[in-house]
Amino acid sequence: MNSVPADVPPAQDPGAAPRRRRLGLLPRIVIAIVLGVLLGLVMPEALARVFTTFNGLFSGFLGFLIPLIIVGLVTPAIGELGRGAGKMLAATAGIAYLSTVLCGLFALGLSLLLLPRMLDGSGSVALESPEDSAIAPYFALEIPPVFDVMTALVLSFCLGIGLTLVSKGALQESFVQLRTIVVRIIEAIIIPLLPLYIFGMFVGLTMNGQIWTVIGTFLTVILLVFAMTVVVLLAQYAVAGWAMGRNPLRMLWTMLPAYATALGTSSSAATIPVTTECTKRNGIPDAIADFVVPLCATIHLAGSTLKITTFAVAIMIVTGMPLDVGVLVGFVFLLGVVMIAAPGVPGGAIMAAAGVLSSLVGFGEAAVGLMIAAYIAIDSFGTATNVTGDGAIAAVMTKLSRGRVSGDLEAQHHPHVQGV
Repeated sequence: MNSVPADVPPAQDPGAAPRRRRLGLLPRIVIAIVLGVLLGLVMPEALARVFTTFNGLFSGFLGFLIPLIIVGLVTPAIGELGRGAGKMLAATAGIAYLSTVLCGLFALGLSLLLLPRMLDGSGSVALESPEDSAIAPYFALEIPPVFDVMTALVLSFCLGIGLTLVSKGALQESFVQLRTIVVRIIEAIIIPLLPLYIFGMFVGLTMNGQIWTVIGTFLTVILLVFAMTVVVLLAQYAVAGWAMGRNPLRMLWTMLPAYATALGTSSSAATIPVTTECTKRNGIPDAIADFVVPLCATIHLAGSTLKITTFAVAIMIVTGMPLDVGVLVGFVFLLGVVMIAAPGVPGGAIMAAAGVLSSLVGFGEAAVGLMIAAYIAIDSFGTATNVTGDGAIAAVMTKLSRGRVSGDLEAQHHPHVQGV
């Protein structure tokens, strides 16, 4: 392949029409949901079975891919966190994980307290896999995964920790290349086909008479999620204000440009320059801001964990699944680890979490599909919560460093950064 200098724009035919901007993932998901509901009211069963067949094939491929996604993303992420880490990186990673888990536990507790009452009149919905649906697929194809999800998680932890104990070499580079392959598959296959998958799901829900219960549940949970994100940000900046000796509300207001940018990009990585600048305006030393913000763009996903936990509980309530508190608490702690590996594509966090939802919580294909649709519908708000919280973590790290930040930070290169 011939290389082209980055500063040379590609040649363009003067008479050619300007290139159109592609429609983003969120608008495509919204269009798919609306069309699925409307066409599901009039679509003949023979045509609906085409989409049910596609959904069965897509679900099988996604199930095959999930363990590979976990190994390909989690292993190099852990390996990179440990390589040449130093005390600052270890402390930042620990605080980011604690923040993520506390947000998940807060969401879990409030969801268990409020959602059974809020969804009491919504009735029970039996979400069926494509093979068991009343609108049967024309054919089904089994695609068994290479290994199950828990095996993938344990393997990733063992290999990732092992990579921190050896010098960087071919094995580390191989896992970095595997991560690139996995992210390309997500970007080129999974994400583009998601709207069609969600369209087929909502067609089936409409034709089975379950759609209004699902939509009512979505709207109720979205309102609860928005309220919880406000509480989380206020709590994070109460701690940040204490750490810096500043007005927490003023610090939160200073982070507003980062929040707004994340709403537009749905990517923590794309928001890093704005987040870093806002963090420095809150009095954070340059060395700490330049280190903490790019790192937390990868490992601090408090808003995403909050959303996933809340929607998971809501779907369990609506579908009549048992709410085992012990299992759900374990899910939150494991989710905090899996979130480290979320790739830099819209919806990447829910892709990384899908395996834990199915293996630990017991979600079926249809429930995972609903989780994907619900998550992406408000993806940018979770990302905005994530990046705004990064500024609070930088304030805490300033407090902990007590002026001893110099050599350790300046000697390190920034770790590999992935968006959310």
